[in-house]
Amino acid sequence: MSPTAVNALAAALAVAIPALATAWAQSRIGPAIAASMAEKPELSTVAVLMIAIPETMVILGFVVAMVILVRTG
Repeated sequence: MSPTAVNALAAALAVAIPALATAWAQSRIGPAIAASMAEKPELSTVAVLMIAIPETMVILGFVVAMVILVRTG
């Protein structure tokens, strides 16, 4: 493989792996939050935070991918 292909693969994996992990985490968080909000509706702020926190992994993966692509040309 050429160095350009390896860099592109590294950048793709930097986004794909955190995206899969976030999808898995949110698939577990969603039903749990729905059940807890059925009992205590005042937990809506916590619900938003619990859904938003895993998404930061994808954003950071995107930043890492951009750094890989920019630094390697």
